[in-house]
Amino acid sequence: MNKTRLLIALLGLLSLGARSWGGEFVVEVTRGQDDAIPIAIVPFMAADAAASSFDVAQVVSDDLTRSGRFKSMDRPDMVETPHIGASIGFDDWRRLGNDYILVGQMQPQGPDRYNISFELYNVLNRQRLLGYQISANRAGLRLASHQVADMVFDKILGIRGAFATRIAYVSVLGTLPNRTYRLIVADADGENPHIVMQSNEPLMSPAWSPDGQSLAYVSFEARLPSVYVQFLKTGERQRVSARAGVNQAPAWSPDAKKLALTLSTRDGNLDVYVLDLATQALTRVTDDPGIDTEPQWSKDGQSLYFTSDRAGGPQIYRVGIQPGDHPRRLTFQGSYNARPRVSPDESQLAFVTQEDGAYRIAVMDLKGRGDVQTLTKGRFDVSPSYAPNGAMIIYASRDRGRGVLALVSSDGRVQERLVSSEGEVQEPAWSPF
Repeated sequence: MNKTRLLIALLGLLSLGARSWGGEFVVEVTRGQDDAIPIAIVPFMAADAAASSFDVAQVVSDDLTRSGRFKSMDRPDMVETPHIGASIGFDDWRRLGNDYILVGQMQPQGPDRYNISFELYNVLNRQRLLGYQISANRAGLRLASHQVADMVFDKILGIRGAFATRIAYVSVLGTLPNRTYRLIVADADGENPHIVMQSNEPLMSPAWSPDGQSLAYVSFEARLPSVYVQFLKTGERQRVSARAGVNQAPAWSPDAKKLALTLSTRDGNLDVYVLDLATQALTRVTDDPGIDTEPQWSKDGQSLYFTSDRAGGPQIYRVGIQPGDHPRRLTFQGSYNARPRVSPDESQLAFVTQEDGAYRIAVMDLKGRGDVQTLTKGRFDVSPSYAPNGAMIIYASRDRGRGVLALVSSDGRVQERLVSSEGEVQEPAWSPF
């Protein structure tokens, strides 16, 4: 494959076709664990009508079910609705097949303020595992519910929950020549979307800052690719790279002081650079006639993973950022491996691989023998991004001809889709904690 065709292929993974966007997601768990943990999430008692209009327990149940690791009991099957531990008839809940039970209540604390108290019990031994209170205003009830789910997930599985985190993605409305591109930030379950940036020209490659307060992304609003950093609280943004030629694929360093990105030289060749955000100083990391792109930082900030066609086709390499460091090739299985993304603990590398003519998400073991496992079976699964706890990977896929977001657990046992009510979504990026 020549450089032009490779570049088109790589950019093609970043720009799916476009239709109108409805803004609401339907979550479909397409595969869960066979040994999913049975749990009863009893409806929380609400002291007034305002409190009862928001169903905390349902959000918690949806989160845990969506993880694929839990099987929440259907409410019609519940024989009672206790709200405190002292009211639980453990023998009844055990006979109904539950291993755990969550009970709670929501009390008003004044105008537009609520206190959510909850308890988690092991049904089999009647042990109280968790008791906690969260205070929130009306607008914060969904976030508080996600935090409850996070605590339950952590207590039972020993894995920090990521339900209260966020995702960024790009939606595309309309058809050529009248397309509108939107950079969206939403809850991890796709709820509460809000527009960060809107343009009539393509937006792509959103990347979260380590503190989750900013997004770097590529915008073509001046008809040429430029890299921007946008501060989410204020809406203020700064153009940080608008050099002649290609400016693409920004990635934050762990200390948030630098961006790795792909720039083109005068002859059009693509290489990986590091940009110091405070001084605008550029450091060239790769220098090869091949196309080097899609950088991703190591956990210690001392090296970069990237995609290169220097061996004749796209493969993944790692290189130190110090002068004189030489890239080391990591992927050898198959003719196409691109878009590397490192798990939070750097034990695993997710990437896009080509298998049987299809693009799919695969992972490589970085701590052992370098074993590779293909996790998905779609025809066009691209743009992987790890949850901050490393348990799930979100990616872009196709469903009945439309761009959707999908998730797969890092071991491949759990799969689900976030299908928008209409239109195209793409380019997901999962926030840090």
